[in-house]
Amino acid sequence: MKYRGKVVVTLKSGVFDPQGVTIKNALHSLSFESVEEVKTGKFFEVLFDAENDAEAEKLLEAMCHQLLANPIIEDFDFSLEKVK
Repeated sequence: MKYRGKVVVTLKSGVFDPQGVTIKNALHSLSFESVEEVKTGKFFEVLFDAENDAEAEKLLEAMCHQLLANPIIEDFDFSLEKVK
């Protein structure tokens, strides 16, 4: 069965995000003064085969731990959907 995994990777709390700070400052210069914080991250969409929902979740989590996210400085969250 085919699955589509959607993964969002963000920096862990307390890890300095210079790109986020730059974007926040740019938004302020464009008169978006209400912006308090910007966090940058990565988005991945992965299409793959698995036997069932449990295996799909296990495989996608392994992909995140082994390649898509750096577990030392990043957190990740993902969702799965079956593809017809």
